[in-house]
Amino acid sequence: MEKTKWIDIKGNHDSFNIPYLDSVQNYYRKYSAWRKDGSFHYIHTTSFGNYSFICMDATLSPGPKRPYNFFGILNTNQVEELSLMATKSLHSNQTIWFGHFPTSTIISPAPGIRPLMSSATAYLCGHLHTLGGLMPVLHSQHRGGTLELELGDWKDNRKYRILAFDHDLFSFADLNFEEWPVVLITNPKSFLYSSSAHEPLVKILYSTHIRILAFSPSVITSVEVYIDRAHLGSAHQVSGPLYVLKWSPRNYSEGFHHIDVTVQDASGRTSTRGHIFAMEENLSLRFSFWPSVILLADHYVLARVLFGLMVLSQIALLVIFRYLQKPALKEKPGLLTLTVYSLHVFSKTNAFYYSVLVLNLYTILGPWFVGHLVDGHVGACFSFGVFVGGSFLQGGLTFVVGILQMLFFNLPLTAYLCWCLLLRCQGHGFRSHFQRVPRLVALLVHLAMALLLAWQVYSCYFLQRTYGTLAFVLSPMRTWLVVLTLALIYKTWTLKSSVLRTYILEMKNCQSS
Repeated sequence: MEKTKWIDIKGNHDSFNIPYLDSVQNYYRKYSAWRKDGSFHYIHTTSFGNYSFICMDATLSPGPKRPYNFFGILNTNQVEELSLMATKSLHSNQTIWFGHFPTSTIISPAPGIRPLMSSATAYLCGHLHTLGGLMPVLHSQHRGGTLELELGDWKDNRKYRILAFDHDLFSFADLNFEEWPVVLITNPKSFLYSSSAHEPLVKILYSTHIRILAFSPSVITSVEVYIDRAHLGSAHQVSGPLYVLKWSPRNYSEGFHHIDVTVQDASGRTSTRGHIFAMEENLSLRFSFWPSVILLADHYVLARVLFGLMVLSQIALLVIFRYLQKPALKEKPGLLTLTVYSLHVFSKTNAFYYSVLVLNLYTILGPWFVGHLVDGHVGACFSFGVFVGGSFLQGGLTFVVGILQMLFFNLPLTAYLCWCLLLRCQGHGFRSHFQRVPRLVALLVHLAMALLLAWQVYSCYFLQRTYGTLAFVLSPMRTWLVVLTLALIYKTWTLKSSVLRTYILEMKNCQSS
């Protein structure tokens, strides 16, 4: 352990409900090995060169309660600090960046954080882990060649990673704790995880030995090497976990080849590890589509654009139908015609038009709630970010929450009110529509709206439990919206027929013709 250098980095769970860095609640400062906040640069010095490890701390300060610290944030000063570290690391043999958040969940000034780490061989991260088991492997590569390697969590899945530089060629293995033996092939390295911009890949072609790291609590009894399913021989131990086997790399100088190494220990446990390798740099292998999307897309930008489009689209729809001339109904109107007709009725009825218009404008502009976003500190949550403790934290997850609000409440509420108004125009009341409309259809529509309303009510409960009673009371987008929804639903069925007289007569004439 004397040769071990412990370097740890904060994650978003370490910054939950932390009002400021000097807070006694900041357990990272007390219990971590590094005990320092912020990014830093550690240089590991060896007899054959230096290796840089740049820690990128994108955790929030102050750190609000969940879920609004899901995205990391880097401000201009932090980016400039990291830029200086990146410049200094150019003198090292190789550079590894590491941090908690994948680059896709970090909000930073343009052009983003990826160009800053372009000189690094790899960026190691966590946070998303395996997405609840949906993505067991989350690896990809930036355009500049830097690998982005997400790792499953230690807490629940007991995942860990070992990595090695072999003649400045980077190799790694993601492993499960207590699964032995552990095997890492360092030469020839995996072609998929290679980068000619960062590694001297030509060294593989001129190497004399296949090199393997093998670990086990028991004595390693055999290390068997196979290339393209042909047994090449048994590797022998040089020192410690290093095993080597002579080979002729020029025999494999063309195309792709597959190496497998099987290791057995004295306890009878066996482990096999393999990968594709190649000597030609002009060949191509691609990472899987979905891991690349998850790791390389700027999700906060996508969420911001999608949220804005959803809100503005509904506002535009309301305004257009408000001033668009209503077409005359023809006999036996179809579903599309009735849908358009209901939108005309809805938009031209002041009580509903202005209520939903203000609701959508408020969704994008107004504070959703005011409460204790950090214990002892009152803050306000908007779609575009959070104000708390005298600081403004840019919106990330707020846009995702806004999308869910639009998708699962605002839009369905508008559709439900349009449907109810259409029934009123057809001469039905709340009781009578169960007899005139297919009962199953009516029940399903009302049940769907009831479930969505129940979700909204649960959100109010979540607010109270998480951010206090103040947030429950001062929550226009949750508590107040429940009241508004009930009032609007009541209004649709109690609205005087005289207000809808024109539409009722037109619908009656259409039905009788």
